[in-house]
Amino acid sequence: MARAGKAPKRVLIVDGYNIINARRDGGPGMSAGSLADAREKLLSDLMDYAGYSDQQVVLVFDAWMSDRTMRTEERHGNVTVVYTQKGEIADRYIERLCDELAPDIDLRRVEVRVASSDALEQTIVLGRGASRMSARELMYEMQQLRQAGIRQVIQKPVSRRNPIADHLPPDVRRKLDAMRKGEKN
Repeated sequence: MARAGKAPKRVLIVDGYNIINARRDGGPGMSAGSLADAREKLLSDLMDYAGYSDQQVVLVFDAWMSDRTMRTEERHGNVTVVYTQKGEIADRYIERLCDELAPDIDLRRVEVRVASSDALEQTIVLGRGASRMSARELMYEMQQLRQAGIRQVIQKPVSRRNPIADHLPPDVRRKLDAMRKGEKN
């Protein structure tokens, strides 16, 4: 069961190159460019998305064919970027992470979604208790959430309240109000 009165922690695990390849195939937000530029653009977009959606994002890039001898992790706000080590593909890392989170998924303490258009990967993570979304679904959701967030910021009314006064004891507030009105105590 979920903790009393508390919503489950939300985690989105993203197969980075899978999303980049979907963007290059005509998805929104990507033009031709270097792979490094594509990684930076995806990271930037996911940082915005994590902020708007209030969830933890794990962005996984595999180094299967590289010379990277160790797995590395970098924190960027609510986004953790994982570069796997040589010979390790992103799918295996994602599956292991889902396995680690499975007890919390079962107890509804965490909600895990995996963004990948790889059909086999989607089937495997479903079996581990996570939900799945395709690359196109993620791109659409990021775009919709960003637009909604921008509209909310633009439409947000300016508050006339004094948040500091809300935290003062009532007797101090009365004295300050009296001073403001020119009254004597």
